[in-house]
Amino acid sequence: MTQVRIIKKYPNRRLYDTGISSYITLEDIRQLIVDREEFAVRDAKTGNDLTRNVLMQIIAEHEEHGQPIFTNELLVQVIRFRGDSLQGLLGGFLERSLQFFLDQQQQFRGHVGNLVGQAPWGLLNQLAERNLEIWRSLQSGLGSVASPPPKARTKSREKAAGKSRAR
Repeated sequence: MTQVRIIKKYPNRRLYDTGISSYITLEDIRQLIVDREEFAVRDAKTGNDLTRNVLMQIIAEHEEHGQPIFTNELLVQVIRFRGDSLQGLLGGFLERSLQFFLDQQQQFRGHVGNLVGQAPWGLLNQLAERNLEIWRSLQSGLGSVASPPPKARTKSREKAAGKSRAR
């Protein structure tokens, strides 16, 4: 069983990781999350759990950069839902929905990985070769349609020559 890292938050808003005996930043905590390390943030004086507050702070800071995950409409709906009799169900619903999304994403990546195999370039090369074969067959088909048989060519030349003489 892995031990939960304790991070202490001091009144000056500094974060101290007791696991490595060093001050860390919110970005360091985000990296712990990405690395799937378990941790808890505690108030240095009272010992109260501040993990949710710090997680919300990380989300808020990252929402300012790039494509936001939480649209204004979603945030408005969450705020409106606060205080509703079914408020307690929303968190579980969102967790299950996100887990479903992650499971679907994993399956999709697995399917794409099976299609692509070890080297994605192999699939692209196969597609390019197939397209080249189709193009060649199309060209050979157009070549036989575009150029009339030799007898027809002679007749069309004679007609063209007759028209130019008539002018």
